[in-house]
Amino acid sequence: LVRTIAMFLALSALTGCGAISALTNAATPLEVFELRPPDTIPAARGQLARDLIIEVPTTSGALDTDRIMIRPNPLQAQYLPGVRWSGQLPVMVQTLLLRTIEDTGGLRYVGRRPLGARGDYALVTEIVDFQAEAVPGGDGATIDIRLIARIIRESDSQILASRTFAASAATTTTATDPLIVAFDAATDQILPDFAAWVLSVLRR
Repeated sequence: LVRTIAMFLALSALTGCGAISALTNAATPLEVFELRPPDTIPAARGQLARDLIIEVPTTSGALDTDRIMIRPNPLQAQYLPGVRWSGQLPVMVQTLLLRTIEDTGGLRYVGRRPLGARGDYALVTEIVDFQAEAVPGGDGATIDIRLIARIIRESDSQILASRTFAASAATTTTATDPLIVAFDAATDQILPDFAAWVLSVLRR
């Protein structure tokens, strides 16, 4: 009986240690990274009397998170340990798109919601890819970003234009800092073209 009690107490202690370890790991703060628009967004040629509402992008469940995805192979999704984006990926991308258009100075108003009952136009986007892809048999990775964007006229819900934006950037390692730099480089490829496209559509 004494031996049985001793074994029970030992197992309880181990279970308790495991629970404490799990709580400690859960409470460990993750390093936070944030992407920002490039400094080279060209200024618009005058301001259009247009309001644009930028909706939160839709995406797959694996990307609908604040964790930074890396795929060891095309069918497997993992996340970089100990790090995260500054917010849920769709909201961070929404902020990137919004700030990019704002920086052009080309529209009367750009926001997440209309000033009145509704805005003039809405930008609806889907995040198809926003992850690092490990190089098979190598040490590096490729950042793949792909967004589908549609501009909709609010008055009649007509799609005025649709376009896919894609970019990639390579690293020779899967260490966190070089991967974040590569993510930044890939978004810097997309955002100036995105801003020019939006303004050209709304000028029509």
